[in-house]
Amino acid sequence: MTTLTRISYGILALTLFLVGALQLGVPLLALLLSYFVLRKLLLMVRSKWIALGLFILFLAAFTYAGIHFARVAITALPDVAENSIPSASAWAQARQIELPFTDFDSLRSVVIDTLKEQAHYLQNVAQFARAITTTVVFALIGIVIAVSLFFNSRIDSYASPDQARDSLYSVLTTEIAGRFRDLYRSFATVMGAQITISLINTLLTSIFVLAIRLPNGPVVIVITFLCGLLPIVGNLFSNAIIVCLAFTISLKMAIVSLIFLIAIHKLEYLLNSKIIGGRIRNPAWLTLIALILGERLMGIPGMILAPVVLNYVRMELSRIPVRPALPNR
Repeated sequence: MTTLTRISYGILALTLFLVGALQLGVPLLALLLSYFVLRKLLLMVRSKWIALGLFILFLAAFTYAGIHFARVAITALPDVAENSIPSASAWAQARQIELPFTDFDSLRSVVIDTLKEQAHYLQNVAQFARAITTTVVFALIGIVIAVSLFFNSRIDSYASPDQARDSLYSVLTTEIAGRFRDLYRSFATVMGAQITISLINTLLTSIFVLAIRLPNGPVVIVITFLCGLLPIVGNLFSNAIIVCLAFTISLKMAIVSLIFLIAIHKLEYLLNSKIIGGRIRNPAWLTLIALILGERLMGIPGMILAPVVLNYVRMELSRIPVRPALPNR
């Protein structure tokens, strides 16, 4: 391994360290995911400008759908609560379980009182709004960088005519580009496996949702797929939506939905070991440790990036030969 190659590894390691230390997981994830989508669209349309246009439409549609769903969920929450709470109260009374609420108004009072009791864990509104704004701006910056790399990924784009072909700067930038290119390949491998698992999970969930005629079934199916792209947290979010909507039918249907979702996740353990394990070839315990460290460093973005970094480290270490020790004379 040459000295410049070692320097390129050091620069990548420093970059990942700064991402974790400065909480820059959101822009890095936005960059990698946007570039991944753009590359996949390019394979379909064979034109970078058309791929960019489709990407902008996809991003706008995804943003609109997210805002629309949040608005609908907030509007429908009182109706869901009014329909589900009586069933839950009757079930609890039959088993001599005392619930802290009997209708939506009392449930709201319980939630407000709980928030007041836990107020020392919350920041003020201005700080929260500032954090959300910063996250959105950083995500947009990551998207812009991804688009720029999509059209020109060269680092040394403005080489002067008198610059030597094998200059220190030229060779070093080539090495650095190779390191980050391999990191993206690791991301594409892990994300491809996650998409496969999400498709299988969405197919099974859609059969169940349509079979029980769950309210807003098509919306739930789309959300299940999108949430399935996020490991662990995404599935918890989509499952909570399904169970809450099942409550509007009956308490029994909610329990059935919960049992079904638990069974699906048991199946996903096998899928993860077969699909993700088969592609990145890392043991489950090592992946779990990476997820925990990623969450502690960067939260949800860290959990998504952790398998990527772990797979990248394995790839790079597998390429480096170890010279056998010379025998003592």
